[in-house]
Amino acid sequence: MGYLAILIVSVIAPLLFPAYQTQMAFLWIMVVLALTWDILGGQMGYNSFGNILFFGVGMYVTAVLQVGLFTDVTAYNAAKGGEVLDPTLGEYLLGLGVGLGIAAIAATACAAVFGFGMLGLRGHYFAIGTLGLGIAAGEIAAGWDYIGAGSGMVPPRFPGETGAREEFFYYLSFALAIVTFFALKRIYAGRFGLAINAIRDDEDKAEAMGIHTTRYKAVGWCIAAFFLGIAGGIVGNIVGFIAPRDVAFAGVTYGVWMVLMAILGGKGTLWGPVIGAAVFHITQELFWTYLLGWQRVALGLLIVVIVVFFPQGILGFLREKFPERFGYKVQPKEAGGSADPAEGGAR
Repeated sequence: MGYLAILIVSVIAPLLFPAYQTQMAFLWIMVVLALTWDILGGQMGYNSFGNILFFGVGMYVTAVLQVGLFTDVTAYNAAKGGEVLDPTLGEYLLGLGVGLGIAAIAATACAAVFGFGMLGLRGHYFAIGTLGLGIAAGEIAAGWDYIGAGSGMVPPRFPGETGAREEFFYYLSFALAIVTFFALKRIYAGRFGLAINAIRDDEDKAEAMGIHTTRYKAVGWCIAAFFLGIAGGIVGNIVGFIAPRDVAFAGVTYGVWMVLMAILGGKGTLWGPVIGAAVFHITQELFWTYLLGWQRVALGLLIVVIVVFFPQGILGFLREKFPERFGYKVQPKEAGGSADPAEGGAR
């Protein structure tokens, strides 16, 4: 019933609030970002700051294929007098579909290539190493003339009527979030989920038990990259302009936000990143609406509050306060005993 209610509300929301379709589309993109980061950061215990690499690769690959299927990419991205591409609806959908498919493959390939090298690192070394990937990718894109270099790249214009573009990308973002959620739900319920949780709990013991930890870590990163590549392609078309450092490989915004959203909701859980993404995105939109000029200060304070007061996330906080709501049986406190579900209770 809960899934059905969410589905009904999500389907009719853009029809009831057409002026907020873009903001609601970004809400679903934020859900995807948080869910995919949590594969490594929450379920596996590897804090990655390099997921923005796959997001940016997907964005550029999608845009290049949307253009390249119908005209010369170099001429289109020329700084002066670039060619104009005005596709029909059929051409646009064809370019977008092919672009998103190849973007997912390209991002997954990047994760596979870098995964077996980077995932041999642990702890802070891994986090710093992945941070460097996103920064390096932004610098390379900013100097590559084929994709517009520092001047950026503009995806083809959506040929539909006014308002149709926003509605189309809302439902596309919603579909991606739904597929990502249920795909991860299925994955976590099987052997793969048990293996990556074992890595999080104690990687050395997991290896001693015969688990090929590097292989599982690389596969997890590839799964995250697959969905991030598609998300990047969608965002590039929603925004309408791809800047290498500020949009595609924006580590200080999307790269940080995906971490914060998972932590806020409760990392290592399925619903935690979803809740965290919703709370963070709605709060951010309110800051941009009512605290214009101070929105970044307010957002910085929100980040501090998240880290200091919600280290276990919203779900972790609620589980601690209301354990019986999450399937914990708490024994009555006895003299000299403890009522802590972790000590005196049973699942």
